[in-house]
Amino acid sequence: MKPKNIWIINEYAGTPYHGMEFRHYYLGKELVKLGNSVTVVSSSYSHLFKNLPKQKKENIDGVDYLWLPTLNYGTSHDKRRVLKWFIFMFKVFFLPLSLRRPDVIIVSPMAPFPIFPAWILSKIYKAKLIYEVKDIWPLSLVELGGFKPSHPFIKLMAWFERFALLKSNVIVSNLQNYGEHMQKDLGIDRDFEWISNGVDLDELSQIEPLDENIKQVMPKDKFIVGYTGTVGVANALESFCEAAKLLEQNKEILFVIVGDGQEKQNLMKRYLNAVNILFIDSIPKKQVQSMLGLFDACYIGLQKENLFKYGVSPNKLYDYMYSAKPVVYAIDSGENNIVKTAKCGVSVEAQDAASIADGIKKIYAMKTQEREQIGENAKQYILQYFTYDKLAQKYQNLMEK
Repeated sequence: MKPKNIWIINEYAGTPYHGMEFRHYYLGKELVKLGNSVTVVSSSYSHLFKNLPKQKKENIDGVDYLWLPTLNYGTSHDKRRVLKWFIFMFKVFFLPLSLRRPDVIIVSPMAPFPIFPAWILSKIYKAKLIYEVKDIWPLSLVELGGFKPSHPFIKLMAWFERFALLKSNVIVSNLQNYGEHMQKDLGIDRDFEWISNGVDLDELSQIEPLDENIKQVMPKDKFIVGYTGTVGVANALESFCEAAKLLEQNKEILFVIVGDGQEKQNLMKRYLNAVNILFIDSIPKKQVQSMLGLFDACYIGLQKENLFKYGVSPNKLYDYMYSAKPVVYAIDSGENNIVKTAKCGVSVEAQDAASIADGIKKIYAMKTQEREQIGENAKQYILQYFTYDKLAQKYQNLMEK
């Protein structure tokens, strides 16, 4: 195998030291272990970052990062975020001034605009162009954001989406049913490679204990159903809290929500008097497994949207499964349901408090041995298929073709 020089272009790519997203940090580390050199091209600002980069170039755990100066747009809903997309796209044209010749260019954007300069550069350098889809844009803006398909900006984004899918040498998605979107919605009959998110074993070897103040508020005599992650509208946590209300007569079950987000204050006000719901501030990534170790079951949910039939790949699900705890899975994700496949929990109706409550009662009623077996199913399934060393090898195989 000849080592390859790989560019990964994703303006939201982060690191554990800066903030989310982590997918390309994990993949980048594993691709470097396979003998490649990897440069992640990201933006100097993201609303997901907790610590902004302090220099333009950094080597982080073996992966080179190039932070392109863009625009500090504030929050995720700031309209200036759109301007930042175009600034980033424009600066991708000038990557040859900063980087050495690529053998492979992976473009993994949210909005698909960077595909155009990346395609031009792939032609100049005769590099393999891989387009990776993590979120389906502009369909996400139409179904979740309320935009009309006829909106000029949506039509412009749709043009870039088609361009990416038709011009790329290889298409990758972490959404298992993405091919259905290409064929049924866009009329594009192409193969794609499913490479999901997963867990990073290096990171999981460095688990940190929880702070003492958190340990003290976590009861030891309750059946704890927990959630960790962003507290946003899309995560359907109101349904989780409504399920708590339905089960409030059962004094042994406690609902715990760990994390921060735009919906947290609303939920805390709305369920201020709920005696069986506990809110905890966000914790460092390396402490997540320590928190999950205190749970008896883990909840994951999304809004009930047609969009999710094409598949989902939420990072927290893989963290949950690695923790060897049963999962309450409240997502309508089409035929491919990892929780059913791995036999590691219960699948319930999305955004349906009664269904979520029933699922929790089902796990609560199980014998301890049965819950432990379900949790072990989850962990073994993750270790077999969804560690980043295995996912990076899938990428390596694609690049070798």
